[in-house]
Amino acid sequence: MSLKDTSQSPRIGAAQIRLLERLTNACAVSGDESEVRTIVLEQIRPLVDEIKVDALGNVLAIKKGQGENRLRVMLAAHMDEVGFILTHGEDSGFFRFEVVGKIDVRLLPGKAVWIGREHVPGVIGAKPVHLTTEEERKQPLSLESLRIDLGLGNQNKVKVGDRATFATSFARLGPSLRAKALDDRTGVASLIELIRHAPPNVDLLAAFTVQEEVGLRGAGVAAYAFNPDLAIVLDCTPAMDLPAWDESENTQYNTRLGAGAAIYMADQATISDPRLVRHLIETAENLKIPYQIRQPGAGGTDAGAIHKQRAGVPSVSVSVPARYNHSPAAIARLSDWKSTLTLVHAALERLTPDILNLDR
Repeated sequence: MSLKDTSQSPRIGAAQIRLLERLTNACAVSGDESEVRTIVLEQIRPLVDEIKVDALGNVLAIKKGQGENRLRVMLAAHMDEVGFILTHGEDSGFFRFEVVGKIDVRLLPGKAVWIGREHVPGVIGAKPVHLTTEEERKQPLSLESLRIDLGLGNQNKVKVGDRATFATSFARLGPSLRAKALDDRTGVASLIELIRHAPPNVDLLAAFTVQEEVGLRGAGVAAYAFNPDLAIVLDCTPAMDLPAWDESENTQYNTRLGAGAAIYMADQATISDPRLVRHLIETAENLKIPYQIRQPGAGGTDAGAIHKQRAGVPSVSVSVPARYNHSPAAIARLSDWKSTLTLVHAALERLTPDILNLDR
């Protein structure tokens, strides 16, 4: 398949990549999304008809369409990322911490971090491997054995309760993008562009949500407030396309880099509305937009909370695949981001109220 581009479609160029760089370099661990929220408000305030920040910190914006019998379509992307929260400080500059969201503790020793809204630098310290005993190396690494080290004299720049995240700056690697928090700043950047190019046949209800990584908390509140006719969630899903170590076929790939937008049929939290799945696939095939089916299984998106609100909300997720999510650095393909943005925009343009009258 080749990517069909139209003059009406949003495009990803230098400006959009710079915006993604700002978003991924921002620190917005669940519960303290203010840095990303500030960027979102700056970008969309001139573009929308209504906007507010709700009690949990979600940004809820409405871009009204034109004509009669318009569908109220909710688009959601989460602003938060996995990270850490400081729980106890010592005079020597060490801080105990807990993880926020799902992070593999084995990844943490020696990793540089940014702490707080001022991005105070630190490092996660552990006993060096050459000073451990053979018995210690046999034991699983415990979070309790780790500390964030700010260096003597810097401990007064942060406080207990501050969030910390991996100190990984955005970079282009040929056709790829490397950054922390591509999950889900690709979705946030895409949603901003969809507002900028909102098709007039729908009322676009944009939810930039909080606390997705700790239980889809903001999305449920946002969907209840919007009461939409249907919802599309923009996220970033794990690509399990690494080589199989025994040289057998890797069948548990989930998604692959370079194969296009990932359309969900089901995950641990949601069975996608089949009418919306068909609409996305038909749109992609008719316009020759690269796509793939995100394999059912573990994980979930904001759709898991959205589809259960009020009398139920038909929902589907479309994601950008990325390797190494929830780690110090993820890798995604620029082409997959472009395919995802183009597909969702084209699907919105082709939506009519009749879709809700179709047999599931």
